[in-house]
Amino acid sequence: MNLPLRFCPVARLAPLLALLASACAAPMASHPVAHVGTPVDNAPVEVGIVAINDFHGSLEPPHQSVQAPDGKGGVVQVPAGGAAWLASAIDGVRGQYPNHLTVSAGDLISASQLPSSLYLDEPAVGVANRFGLEFNAVGNHEFDRGRDELLRMQTGGCVKHTARQPCQLEPFAGAEFKFLSASTIDRDGKTLFPATGLKSFGTGARKVTVGVIGLTLKGTTELVSPEGIKGLTFADEAQTINAAVPVLKAAGADAIVVLIHQGGKTSGQPDPNGCNAMLGDIRPIIDQLDPRVDVIVSGHTHWAYICDYRTMDPARPFLLTSAGVYGELVTDIRLEIDTVRHAVVEKQAHNVIVQSLPYTSSRGPVANTALYPQFQPRADIAQYVQRYADAAKSFSQRVIGHVSGPASKGEGAAANSGGALGNLIADSQLGATRGAGAQIAFMNPFGIRASLVPTADGTVTFGDIYAIQPFGNQVVTETMTGAELKATLEQGFDNDGPEQVLTPSAGFAYRFDRSRPVGSRIVAMTFAGRPVRSEASYRVTMNGFLSQGGDGFTGFVGKPGAVTGATDIDALEGWIKAVPLRQVPDEDRAGPVGG
Repeated sequence: MNLPLRFCPVARLAPLLALLASACAAPMASHPVAHVGTPVDNAPVEVGIVAINDFHGSLEPPHQSVQAPDGKGGVVQVPAGGAAWLASAIDGVRGQYPNHLTVSAGDLISASQLPSSLYLDEPAVGVANRFGLEFNAVGNHEFDRGRDELLRMQTGGCVKHTARQPCQLEPFAGAEFKFLSASTIDRDGKTLFPATGLKSFGTGARKVTVGVIGLTLKGTTELVSPEGIKGLTFADEAQTINAAVPVLKAAGADAIVVLIHQGGKTSGQPDPNGCNAMLGDIRPIIDQLDPRVDVIVSGHTHWAYICDYRTMDPARPFLLTSAGVYGELVTDIRLEIDTVRHAVVEKQAHNVIVQSLPYTSSRGPVANTALYPQFQPRADIAQYVQRYADAAKSFSQRVIGHVSGPASKGEGAAANSGGALGNLIADSQLGATRGAGAQIAFMNPFGIRASLVPTADGTVTFGDIYAIQPFGNQVVTETMTGAELKATLEQGFDNDGPEQVLTPSAGFAYRFDRSRPVGSRIVAMTFAGRPVRSEASYRVTMNGFLSQGGDGFTGFVGKPGAVTGATDIDALEGWIKAVPLRQVPDEDRAGPVGG
């Protein structure tokens, strides 16, 4: 995929121009002029960019696979991920390029595996330092523990900002890479972290410079506890990027790379290097961007794709990439930069699958395949990760009970629903809040991070359930009318962001019709076998994230009679251990009409 150079008029500067000009993470650069008569090598300079996104502290192989073409018109599952394997893949890509830059498009930390989360994601930062990350755009999950703890991730130290004690295993020196937050504005009008960064390669007439803009999505306010982002505002993504482009150009940038924690999804047969029918919140942002942007490294949706955006908008020949989630893929981006015109003349990208160890999923064994390269773990990072994994074992290996079999979360095309695991979680939260009068509970599908796969005899450990719900949200019970319940469920189908089918607890069911207008897509609701009455009141439980309007479900906010209960993970543990063998409920409680 060769993308030709395009020359475009300078975009009108946005109001953020002055702010961005003072927020660079590297000094200004200038282009030297060759002396008259001096021979100049005019061949383009090649620069490689190694990109990841949504790592989420995945120190160990996440027991997930990448679905990829099998060369015969079908799909093969490739077991992938794990920090030591990721490091080897990054080294392999980086080794192709004498000039290289390593970047991340956000959610490097939080919603993490237990060995990282127990230690406040200090080891996730430690891993990124070791594999040579240089810039990370701040994502929404970077704010999960609040701004002060995020600032500690950058600067280091052992000051306590959370319930957990920092620096439990070793002093924490902070990130050696730069967090970038071009659209995150503090009370003083400045960005929380630098907005942009620069990296140069070569000298003299052969010097080239890559400018980087890093930012999160404007909707971060709906995805994070309000207390964690108090005093911060999140500016419009497109306006922020367009304001930064001329600043970087004036600083000498030959190429512009955007790291944005927002993304899209493709459809059709899975292909981590495909771009079939790209949709999502990233598109209206891209459609407003200054055409001088060269590459957009995206994230947030946990979807993998490589898109030649000029096929969608010829005026914007961008390269749009995403490397999925959990370090299962690495994006290899190659730029050729013309040293005379100081611009990119060719760009290509492909996703490299980080094939690691085989595992057993909720659907059975997932073996290695010879169709894609298998990486070996990098020894230094494997040793570093093992230290934290060993320290976490007393937590992770504790048996909490037994279940009747695997419980899958929604996957693939069904990722917007909770599956049997969503049922189990909703039931657990209902059971934990009966004392507060709870009658119904709901679970948001995007809050379920992994499927539950017990051992052959049904044994479930704390580590198993922590992988499912690593957030530590307390559950909240409040009073809602039937009309308010319907309006809230409608928000999952309002075309504002990705569709989400909230999973209800046993005894409640609803049906939806996507063909109907927004606001009238919930066509049936029943509780205890009877239609839900609009004027009747019900006691409803949800996690604290939803109770604050998380994932756009503002219908849960501010309802009367709110009672805060146990954490979501304690509710799930208590539910599983309450009986000798907890049955996994696989009934269809929420689905389309006729489904």
